[in-house]
Amino acid sequence: MINKIAFFIYILTFIMFPQTEIRKDFSKFFDEQNVEGSIVVYDLDSNIIYYHNKERCYKRFSPASTFKIMTSLIALETKVTRDANFSLRWDAVKRDRDVWNKDQSLSDAFKNSTFWFYQELARRIGNDRMKLYIDKVGYGNKDISGGIDQFWLTGGLRISQMEQVQFLRRLYNNQLPFSQRTMDIVKRIMISERTKDYLLRSKTGLSIENNMQIGWWVGWYEINEKPYFFAINIETKDLANPNFNSARLEITKAILKELQIIPE
Repeated sequence: MINKIAFFIYILTFIMFPQTEIRKDFSKFFDEQNVEGSIVVYDLDSNIIYYHNKERCYKRFSPASTFKIMTSLIALETKVTRDANFSLRWDAVKRDRDVWNKDQSLSDAFKNSTFWFYQELARRIGNDRMKLYIDKVGYGNKDISGGIDQFWLTGGLRISQMEQVQFLRRLYNNQLPFSQRTMDIVKRIMISERTKDYLLRSKTGLSIENNMQIGWWVGWYEINEKPYFFAINIETKDLANPNFNSARLEITKAILKELQIIPE
């Protein structure tokens, strides 16, 4: 009941307090990295949303590893994992990234984006419980076709940047259909940077769609107890682009500095 009331309040705020939308041309930052893409930044306190390439911010893509946020929530809520220290043994299969080739805790696997770990969590959650919570949350297009351990990468699941920001906002405000304990644990494992100026919670994601390399970075900065949400999505036909992995972070930080959200 509490979660239903919270979700109703969340929807009501959009009706009663419409956002101020500001379009920005941040092409130079994307051009510097030789990628195409779009970004949405949301200042919750001022209820201002900034777009670059707004129409694309509503286009849905595979969530790739950004779905690890959702998987972590479901795994904790269903008691597939006990806490952030819950661990799985490495299966001794050598994979592309050395950091994946060892035992992992939930916290480690989130930080390292360990694919096999989250595949196993998904299998333990199972189709029925996975679908139940994706429907409850209203995550993207809610399509989990393509295999229980693949659907967020090569299967049917799709989500837009705007939907990512809305999902993160609900997590920040404790308005998702999960226990407070579950949401608190996931918020802790999402911490990717802490400085004297800000706290950053985020997750990256990579996928290949229609012979295009797609890159995500989603999350929020907490500055003086105020959150600033962001979701960037970039693409390139150059699958060997050496700057692609870092481009998501470099572009986002440059834009947030220009908006004077984070310090130079």
